[in-house]
Amino acid sequence: MSDARTLAWLRLSLCPGIGAVTFEKLRAIDSPLNIVSYSPQELASIGLKSHQVAFIHHQSIALAEQALAWASVERRYIVASGDKAYPPLLSETKGAPPVLFVEGQLSLLAAPQIAMVGSRNATLEGLEIARSYASTFAKHDYCVTSGLALGIDGHAHQGALDAQGPTIAVLGSGLSQIYPARHKSLASRIAEHGALVSEHLPSVKPRAEHFPRRNRIVSGLSLAVLVVEATEKSGSLITAKYAAEQGRDVFAIPGSIRHPFHSGCHSLIKSGACLVQSPNDLLSEIESLTNWSKKVQPTLFDQVIDKEELPFPDLLANVGIEATPVDILAQKTHIPVQEVMQQLLELELLGHVVAVNGGYILKGRG
Repeated sequence: MSDARTLAWLRLSLCPGIGAVTFEKLRAIDSPLNIVSYSPQELASIGLKSHQVAFIHHQSIALAEQALAWASVERRYIVASGDKAYPPLLSETKGAPPVLFVEGQLSLLAAPQIAMVGSRNATLEGLEIARSYASTFAKHDYCVTSGLALGIDGHAHQGALDAQGPTIAVLGSGLSQIYPARHKSLASRIAEHGALVSEHLPSVKPRAEHFPRRNRIVSGLSLAVLVVEATEKSGSLITAKYAAEQGRDVFAIPGSIRHPFHSGCHSLIKSGACLVQSPNDLLSEIESLTNWSKKVQPTLFDQVIDKEELPFPDLLANVGIEATPVDILAQKTHIPVQEVMQQLLELELLGHVVAVNGGYILKGRG
């Protein structure tokens, strides 16, 4: 993406009150490059409020240019949804961030990932399990993704690094405001051997409301989510909830029924999460999904799929991992509903899509 387009995406996405959903609605009206050039009257006509109009015209340029200056340093990147470098799994989720700030190995965003989350106040056994499992996943060529928090998150990152494997840390602050401060050294190692990711401007300080939203990125980047230890009200259960909504497999490690740190995992298992007693339990479950991804959708692993070779590429390009109704597909492709239904039937017979509750998904991604 050119600097001009990146600047436009930043100016629009940084506007107060414009989240991922609103951003996509605006994109459906016009490109960000055009919208930021609208007059105040035109911006108001597409639903923006007076303070948002003022921000776009007077404050957004300076903030966006600061972000571009940050990204001018080696191994720092700004990636917008729609860019080739934007993580393909995350792009298919609802509420995916319009812009990501990345420091480290950009290509890792498309690598097969396993998310590991758990309590900040974990037991010594939980910390050892997190580190050990992460090392095993790394040795099996999976990138370990977590949230850089104290406890399970930090030990999961450390376990991957111990095995000389990659790891991604998703922050609830800007990348120049590492939180917790105790993990600054760990964050530096992750930036060197993996990647740091945030949806916030580099200068943004950590705020309580950022962390639950961060969890949707952790799960959205990953093929599966493993909860190591969690209480009933743990933030890890928010990650698991996002994972389920995004069509990801959720795994949980059981423990003593007398220990509150395991109650969250037990609730997940009762709700349908896969019980894990060893790293191989998870690896064997997601092996078929990984093989399918490499075969059918190799863009997830730094290759390119040529959808022009497949039937009805325009329609197929709009079917993802979340169920999409026929009328929405017709709207996105500008193809009559009746014709969309005929094409979907043929794609289903050929094994490319599956009809599920709520619409259609790519085969193998449910």
